[in-house]
Amino acid sequence: MAERSAEIQEFIDAAGVAFARRAGEGRSQDSVSACFAALARPRDMTPGAGARLPVCDRCVDRATDPDRLHDDDLVRLATAFRRIEPGLVWGRRSVRGLDAEESFPDGHANAMVLGPSGIERRTDVWLGVSLLAPHVRYPDHDHPPEETYLVMSAGEFMQEGGPWFAPGAGGSLYNPPGSLHAMRAGAEPLFAFWLLRSGPLRAA
Repeated sequence: MAERSAEIQEFIDAAGVAFARRAGEGRSQDSVSACFAALARPRDMTPGAGARLPVCDRCVDRATDPDRLHDDDLVRLATAFRRIEPGLVWGRRSVRGLDAEESFPDGHANAMVLGPSGIERRTDVWLGVSLLAPHVRYPDHDHPPEETYLVMSAGEFMQEGGPWFAPGAGGSLYNPPGSLHAMRAGAEPLFAFWLLRSGPLRAA
């Protein structure tokens, strides 16, 4: 069996607690439970040098500061994330075919911790993070895998063309497969984890 670093395992443990406590009942909770059961079985680690984008240098430390969080599970998760963040490769989402605002390309970054391009390479579960600089809107988009967000900051979300809403730090939301959704930051950076159930899951 593949082996994980202690830092990645601590991050997964912290994420598992926070997602399970905050996911809504029904499909979201079922998806979270299945994902973290599958994550009990490690995959190959591909550690290497991380890479930040300029928006990360401006916003990621501010957005992940544990001192601004009030709940122990979120503090633990933010602290664990900050330990592994130097090894993450941050990237931009392609704007081809998306109705993106001018500020979007340089005002956002995504990183995958677990998944095809993550520190732990796997295809069944994707766990990563999105960062938006202040006043940046992530374009409307959809994808086949179902998705649960765990929001760690202020910011607003939209689902299926409905009204914008603010989950707040510690809020969670679920996107069924193929559903249209978007997010936007206000005066502060938006920072959120996403968990995608992208294929058949097999627990350890």
